[in-house]
Amino acid sequence: MKIYTKAGDQGQTSVIGARVSKDDIRVEAYGTVDELNSFVGQAISLLDEAVFADLRADLLEIQHELFDCGADLALAKQDIRPYRVHAGMTERLEQWIDRYDTECPALRRFILPGGTPASAVLHVCRTVCRRAERTIVTLAREQVINGEVRVYINRLSDFFFVAARVANVRVGVGDVEYVRSEQVFRSDK
Repeated sequence: MKIYTKAGDQGQTSVIGARVSKDDIRVEAYGTVDELNSFVGQAISLLDEAVFADLRADLLEIQHELFDCGADLALAKQDIRPYRVHAGMTERLEQWIDRYDTECPALRRFILPGGTPASAVLHVCRTVCRRAERTIVTLAREQVINGEVRVYINRLSDFFFVAARVANVRVGVGDVEYVRSEQVFRSDK
């Protein structure tokens, strides 16, 4: 099988159940999720296997789930197959967020993306995830989607924030506080 088909040379692509323009909001939504998945792979490659075995495994699972999100977003006709993304995936993300957050010092001010290379890439994941969410919101306003994808992606950006902090904490690198920030968080820890 050849990797190129030439079927998209005129600016059209296939989604599940239809053929659409390559700049269709549905294509933009799952394309942004695909972009996010690539950054997640980069983050995994930057995390030391011995120190971050648990986080690497969770990120690998997230990569599979991002493919599930993309598959659900690519459904132009909803009756073709059941959705893949479900509420249990978001609930598990919340458990991971809570577990990783216990490793982090209390936040008092906004923090800047950065620290270790892995943390910096996890912050890129967070911001690309937020962009994916904005695109999914636009798509959902115009067309029918699996609403669980929107919820999952929303929670996933929170996961990336905490994961970025853990990527610093475990190797002894502190958060870089935004120096112009007032104290905006109260300590619950």
